[in-house]
Amino acid sequence: MSSAAGAAVTGDRRVVSEPTLPTQLCATLSPQPAAQSAPAQQVLDTQRLQAAIDACPAGQAIKLVAGNTGGRFASGPLTIRSGVTLWLDKGVVLAAVADPQAYDRGSGTCGTIDTKGDGCRPFLLFEKAQGAALVGDGLIDGQGGEVMAGGKETWWQLARRAQSQGGKQNNPRLIQVDDGADIVFYRVTLRNAPNFHIILNRVKGATLWGVRIDTPADARNTDGIDPAGSQDVTIAHSVIRAGDDNIAIKGGSAPTRYVSIIDSHLYWGHGLSIGSETESGVSDVLVQNVTIDGATSGLRIKSDSSRGGLVTGIQYENVCLRGNLRPIDFDTRYDKQAHGSDIPVYRDIMLRSVTGETGTLVLRGYDAAHPLEVTFDGVRFDPKASWQIDNATLSVGPGGLIPPPPVKVSSASQSSAPSDQSSPPDCTARWLDFPKTN
Repeated sequence: MSSAAGAAVTGDRRVVSEPTLPTQLCATLSPQPAAQSAPAQQVLDTQRLQAAIDACPAGQAIKLVAGNTGGRFASGPLTIRSGVTLWLDKGVVLAAVADPQAYDRGSGTCGTIDTKGDGCRPFLLFEKAQGAALVGDGLIDGQGGEVMAGGKETWWQLARRAQSQGGKQNNPRLIQVDDGADIVFYRVTLRNAPNFHIILNRVKGATLWGVRIDTPADARNTDGIDPAGSQDVTIAHSVIRAGDDNIAIKGGSAPTRYVSIIDSHLYWGHGLSIGSETESGVSDVLVQNVTIDGATSGLRIKSDSSRGGLVTGIQYENVCLRGNLRPIDFDTRYDKQAHGSDIPVYRDIMLRSVTGETGTLVLRGYDAAHPLEVTFDGVRFDPKASWQIDNATLSVGPGGLIPPPPVKVSSASQSSAPSDQSSPPDCTARWLDFPKTN
């Protein structure tokens, strides 16, 4: 499909279908009887799980089952190898221990506040892994709301204290993929991460299908899914509520492109975001058949002159927005105090068949020489919605735009518009309650 600006937006270039559960197992593990002390049990589970992962041949899976002991595993950080699948069966809870020493990178800063904030290892690390996966109907609990061992505050309280003091919290991310390829996350539930839930760094090919993320709205910096410097990523049939961006597509040290977000539901959080790091560029993003219900921002692009770059080839299609303070929030001055020469440029952005309610519709280009370029076609908000527009070039397709913006608009190119007139989606039957998390 093509945008009215003329560029093809395909999203993920791969042909992606629903993953399947493994057929070959290298090990089946159930929880050990709770005869040891809690610290001893955590050490034992960490050693058992990592040993099983290390011994598993590529193409096979370690399956965690509930057994007769309640289904709970408690572990420190684990590294997932190439070709290995970690399968959490229904009833299994894999809990990340709330112990800063377990995650510390050697500097002694994990669980503290400093100026860097990178003192912790992630709970699950996929490092240069190819063909690895995390699947099943079980749950990973990051225990971000549990009091840290040896301390008096939780991971989330540490994050809030860092915000008030002006420093950076050293909290572990729940899942981090570095320089991987052909990674799969399927059906698993993630909750209560101390920091980001899933970060994809320089990944080539990732499928996240049927993933559920469930963390309180006030848990600071708990992004849902963050593709960063990655390409060919599909997020499908997933539900996310978190304490920061539900999804954040980042283009910091490397460009992110060819991303598809389809048939998914987002709830509380900061919205479906691009940025704030865009200095290497973000392009070819397709958002289709998505609902955003109760997030502060809905469709969001954010950057500033300290980390800006080109964001282009972005298409939002058949999107339902409800209960958002800023249903559209495209801002090139995200940090009002930022200084630098990396000017954000947003262009070739299409909203087609999008429906929302009241709220503020923000379109803020950087300056007259770097305007924000957006096309609307079949877009309807409540007539009481208000516009905030600076340095923007707008065009409207045959499906129209309500309410009309208080600036001059042009007609979108008919040659690149669909053959039939785009119309706003009927969202009535598409609103779903967040599914219960066991």
